[in-house]
Amino acid sequence: METLTPKQIVAELDRYIVGQHQAKRAVAIALRNRWRRQQLSAELRDEIAPKNIIMIGPTGIGKTEIARRLAHLTRSPFLKVEASKFTEVGYVGRDVESMIRDLTELAKNMVRQEEFKNVEGKARINAEERLLDLLLPVPPTRRKASEATLGLDPLGQEHYQQTREKFRRYLHEGKLDSRDVELEVEERSMPFIEVISGSGLEDMDINIKDMLGNMFPQRKKRRKAKVPEALELLAQEEAQKLIDMDKVVREAILRLEQAGIIFLDEIDKIAGRERNFGGPDVSREGVQRDLLPIIEGSTVNTKYGMVKTDHILFIAAGAFHVSKPSDLIPELQGRFPIRVELYPLGKDDFVRILTEPQNALIKQYRALLETEGVRLVFTEDATEEIASIAALVNERTENIGARRLHTVMERLLDEISFEAPERSGGELVIDATYVREKLADIVKDEDLSRYIL
Repeated sequence: METLTPKQIVAELDRYIVGQHQAKRAVAIALRNRWRRQQLSAELRDEIAPKNIIMIGPTGIGKTEIARRLAHLTRSPFLKVEASKFTEVGYVGRDVESMIRDLTELAKNMVRQEEFKNVEGKARINAEERLLDLLLPVPPTRRKASEATLGLDPLGQEHYQQTREKFRRYLHEGKLDSRDVELEVEERSMPFIEVISGSGLEDMDINIKDMLGNMFPQRKKRRKAKVPEALELLAQEEAQKLIDMDKVVREAILRLEQAGIIFLDEIDKIAGRERNFGGPDVSREGVQRDLLPIIEGSTVNTKYGMVKTDHILFIAAGAFHVSKPSDLIPELQGRFPIRVELYPLGKDDFVRILTEPQNALIKQYRALLETEGVRLVFTEDATEEIASIAALVNERTENIGARRLHTVMERLLDEISFEAPERSGGELVIDATYVREKLADIVKDEDLSRYIL
């Protein structure tokens, strides 16, 4: 994280996301402030709270993508949740603490994957030895690989080692790939116990399975597999033996507490103020009150231990068509000091989205059809026409931002995609005339475009 300045973070985000410079600046500063906090003394470090962000703007303009790319950039534990999915504590549904438990699980898997890469070399060496044990008939007195030559005379020992090395060479050269081997693997099936999910009960079925797993010995089953698959299975088993899971959990919790990011989408759906006399809605103000301690900083009990949320960065987002940020309860507003408004996308932005980013839509469709041997060529005027149609449909119907480009492109290339296997080896030029022909009816008929696009 220390090598990324705010300008560098914005430059990395620009590779995938068009425009929205203010939002990119806000998240870049928030991310850099995390590194700055780590450089302070322990006493002052704990006093500095993260500056949470609210992104305001219509759908399809890059809110989620900014947060997701940011987390990928810093290898931070990242979770996207929708605020409208939660209910107040005491009611059937997911409570807000479940997002911390989910993020803990994600962080653990992330660290475990990193540890797996660290031990992968040694695990493959061990797996290779076990596989050779399966492939090579063993002397009757042998108990394990290190005792392979017990009971053999010197000539027998030499012959056994030569044969084993020959099998190892064949394995490396792929000459044994078609051979089947029989091996023992752990049987992962456990009795499924379903518990009605309620407040704090999401993991109860998992915990019961863990408890039963400790009561009964791990069962093994024999299965046949080709040599490459068997090598992978054995490597996974050996890696699991080499990984210290206690260390993984400690590192995961530390990383989550210091670098975790939660993207809280659709926060505008819980922003409505209640005016009825039946009490607060369990999915609105009740959820806001439950979110407050998590965002302010509290300790959540997870299956891996206690997790503090004091320094998790929360990025909230919403369209705020009906409600507005001031409709959130005042205490929650105070925990999101940074507010960024994202602008709607127009024709010029669509042209850039189609061509500029590293994962630009036109690049994606070209790559997809090249797998069938079809080469697509988009002229400049075709790109302009696609962008114009997408912007026009957004104006006439619901504005769904850049997602409209996906629907327009699918409609445009529908016939080509369907007939691609028969057109293998050819080149197709998409120009403005072709775009107008394929999409003319939809552009003219507003009612039709509402249904199709």
